Amino acid sequence: MPSSSPSPSPFRGLPPVVWTIFAGTIVNRLGYLVTPFLVFFLASRGVTGTDTSYVLGALGAGNLIGPAVGGILADRIGRRPTMLIGLIGAAAAQGALFLAPGVWTMAAASLLISTAGSTVSPAAYALLADAVDSERRQRAYALFGWGVNIGTAVAGVLGGYLAAHGYWLLFAVDGGSMLLYAAVVATRLKEPTRTKTPKTPKAPKTAKTAKTAKTPKTADRETKDGIGYGVVLRDRLALILLPLFGIQLFVYSLTEVALPLAVRDSGLSPAVYGAMAAVNAVLVVGLQPFATARLAKLPQLAVQSAGSVLIAAGVALTGLADGIAGYTVSVVVWSLGEVVVAGIAAGVVANLAPAHARGRYQGAFSWTWGVARFAALTVGVAAYTNLGPAALWWTALAAGSAAAAGTLALAPRVNRRTTHDLAA
Repeated sequence: MPSSSPSPSPFRGLPPVVWTIFAGTIVNRLGYLVTPFLVFFLASRGVTGTDTSYVLGALGAGNLIGPAVGGILADRIGRRPTMLIGLIGAAAAQGALFLAPGVWTMAAASLLISTAGSTVSPAAYALLADAVDSERRQRAYALFGWGVNIGTAVAGVLGGYLAAHGYWLLFAVDGGSMLLYAAVVATRLKEPTRTKTPKTPKAPKTAKTAKTAKTPKTADRETKDGIGYGVVLRDRLALILLPLFGIQLFVYSLTEVALPLAVRDSGLSPAVYGAMAAVNAVLVVGLQPFATARLAKLPQLAVQSAGSVLIAAGVALTGLADGIAGYTVSVVVWSLGEVVVAGIAAGVVANLAPAHARGRYQGAFSWTWGVARFAALTVGVAAYTNLGPAALWWTALAAGSAAAAGTLALAPRVNRRTTHDLAA
């Protein structure tokens, strides 16, 4: 790599706004400390059993509300204001959770944390789509994901150290990182200029013009689409593609939810799960730039499908593991799949979206991610507990592979759509 360029080659040439969001994301994720240790914090406050599920349920529910709200706000009031509202609101909610006197106030604060925090992603995704053309969006989203993984990997180590010295440190660092990211957004990012489609002049009411006058397809599109999610709900291609992405995200989310259960049931210590998380972090952080460079010019939905099959296979291999070596193999396989698919789904969704509705399309995609994680926490755990681990692992393999095949089958339609929009 030439010494004149400090950036990894696949990310070279991306505009400064992308790098600013990347840096801010690392700062923000470095402070992603409270959620992983929330169960331990609640136990220290005497909250156990069913009461814990109320707080965790509220945290999960916020991840369903926030993306929908964030998508609308990103298109309605702008990307930067939405990001600032989310970051400052989540930081305030961190303090409220730490000071909450009872279970229900803790649940309310948890709901606010996840709701406010998850409004940020749709706005950030939309801002990235505004900043780069369709050819570079996958790389921009891959860089964003790389920043998330870098920050999360460091946070995992930092969180354990801080928790041993007092849970208040987790809240202080988490809230402080959000406020620092908010300062970056306020001082370093500019709201993109979004042009509005001019209104179509009314044609004279004559028999001749009534037959011959034609309204341009782009006229009044923003007015027709309104400010809600009707623009997404009327997009048949998006309504097919998003659930397929959701299934793939559900399978991936099992790595956070069901893998710890499998490690525990194998009689291994929590330190083994921590080691598996470290293996994933090292692989993703180390391989992401090189994989993006190699795969960026290939048909993206074909790459997405191949990576999704790898993830499904790696998750299924968890069911065959009975020791550290077996779990390591499974983690390596699904981590490689994670590296392969990085940024593709968000890039495809951005390319499908009309310019004036990018926030809502990314809100719909982020909401799909929230549903997938919520389903993994509920349906996935229930299947593991009631039907048995084998049923979950084999279902994950079948569902992930089928969703990958469906995504690949849609590639011609997606290509025709994006090619037509670029030509227009």
